[in-house]
Parts: sequence; C-alpha cells; structure tokens
Amino acid sequence: MKKALIFGISGQDGAYLAKLLLEKGYQVAGTSRDAQMASLRNLDRLGIRERVTLSSVTLTDFRSVLTVLTKVAPDEIYHLAGQSSVGLSFEQPVETFMSIGVGTLNLLEAVRFLGAPVRLYNASSSDCFGDTGGEPATEATPFSPRSPYAVAKAAAHFEVANYREAYALHACSGILFNHESPLRPARFVTRKIVSAAARIAAGSGERLRLGNIEVARDWGWAPEYVEAMWAMLQRDTPEDLVIATGTTITLADFTAEAFAAAGLDWRAHVDVDPGLFRPSDIAVSRANPARAESLLGWKAAKHPADVAWAMVEHEMRQQPLREKTVS
Repeated sequence: MKKALIFGISGQDGAYLAKLLLEKGYQVAGTSRDAQMASLRNLDRLGIRERVTLSSVTLTDFRSVLTVLTKVAPDEIYHLAGQSSVGLSFEQPVETFMSIGVGTLNLLEAVRFLGAPVRLYNASSSDCFGDTGGEPATEATPFSPRSPYAVAKAAAHFEVANYREAYALHACSGILFNHESPLRPARFVTRKIVSAAARIAAGSGERLRLGNIEVARDWGWAPEYVEAMWAMLQRDTPEDLVIATGTTITLADFTAEAFAAAGLDWRAHVDVDPGLFRPSDIAVSRANPARAESLLGWKAAKHPADVAWAMVEHEMRQQPLREKTVS
C-alpha cells in the first residue's frame, strides 16, 4: 500500500485529492498548522475524515517538517499548503511569501536531507505568468508575476526546479489555472457569485457587489484537477505541466452563467464596485494544456460555464437544508 502525505489536506484541493487517493488504495496522511483545532469540514463533507491521519506542521519551521516526514515516511508528497488568496496577498505580502516561498524551501530541503526515494508534487499557479497579452500560456511561457501571491508561487516553482536539477529530486510542479468547486471558501469570487445567485433565487432580495468583471479566466473543476496532480507523480520523469481547460471567459460571463443556472438575469442583481478592484490584476488568463493531455492523457471535461452551473446547482440543493436548520 502506497503512503501519501498531503500538506494542506483540509483545503479544497487537499480534500478532493485525499478522496481520490483513498479510492486508489493509498494510505493517506495530512497536515495542518494545528491538527486538533483545524477545520476539517471539507473532509467531513466528502465523508473521509476518519480515513486519514493528521499531524500538526508549520511549514516555516524546518524541524516541524522534518519530523512529519520521518514519522509518515511517505512514497508521495503533495504540497498544497500556503496562503492561497491573491487578494489577501496584497494585504499580507510577508506572510504570503513566508508560507509559500520559505515553506516550500523547507519541504524540499527536508526531503533532500532524508534522502528517501520520495516523489513530490508542488502546486504552482497560473498567476506566475502574469499578463501574457491574451496569448495562451504553455510550459515555455516566461513568468511575470503581478501580485505578492504570484511572486511567492514563482519563487516556489523555481525552488522545485532547482532541487530537481541540482539534487536529482523526483519533484515537479503543476501550473494550475483557476479551478473551483462547492468546497471553495466564500472569500473566492466564484463562490461569492454562486452563493449570492442561490440566495437571491431563494428570495433574499440582496444585490451582489463585484469588482472588475472584465477580467477573463480559465475556470476548471477541482475534482478533475487533482487527477492530474496524481498522474504527474506516476511518471518516471518529473516535469512541470500546465493544467487547465483551455477555455477562457470573462467574470461577467461566469456571473451570467451562474445566475442563469439559478433562473435569473444577472444584470438585474449585480453592481460593479470600483472599491473592490485589485491594485494590479491580470486582464486575461489563457492556457494551452496540450502537453498535459499528451503526456498524461488528462483532459478537462468541465469547462468554465459547466463549472458555474455545477456550483450553483449544488448551492441551491443546500438552500432547503440551511433554511430547515435555521428554522
């Protein structure tokens, strides 16, 4: 039985990945800053909470990382931890860089120090590309990060590449474009939109305030993306790959699809608030995931419009449950 260790198991991707690995017969361990106090709601929602073991780890503490690697002795490591909000990174740039850049370096160094034949996957980000002028990004596209989050992710990405080349670690990074699900936290704009659409359809009477609705993104389905993570570590030759749907739409279009799924015209319920615009942002994020399809046989089934509908349909199914709980 293979053993997998997931850093950041309580997040959206960590929970879906844990479920996938359990289905594949893995023994799954995970980490959180405080395993006793951490919210494990995502694991509970997927019905796998009792099937994983948890450890408390602080990635910025090298000894903490070394201890959990020694205790678990994993065959595969999935590094999904760190501050994950682009918007929040502008308010907390130091915390963002420490948790992502320094945390990743500690993990790589601990793996090198132990010398075990472990395979490591690192969650990189499409934000590292910055503004490509609307051109689809590939694995060869230069990085030009435009947020503290993207700067930290770019540093971690190059750390992984350096340890792979300099120390022969079996390590790779998935350059994942935006990917969503019902497990996405409320602070993310996609969840904000679908939750508002479901509440308005239920009669809340509220109005949804959004920032720049002209930005365009490639939004995929998180449960599919964790399959790509796993597939990347099954290759004997580690390689960084772009993981995306290959389809890009504007935030306005995503919003329109979400409200349509709720039976509403978004223009009657949405206001644009300039106060929600970011200090700097990527106008258009576009991807070419052809290499991942060629090497992994992986291809996204759900595209951005499908994602919006799936999220709203799930949210609306939860409405009667919430109303019953409140009453």
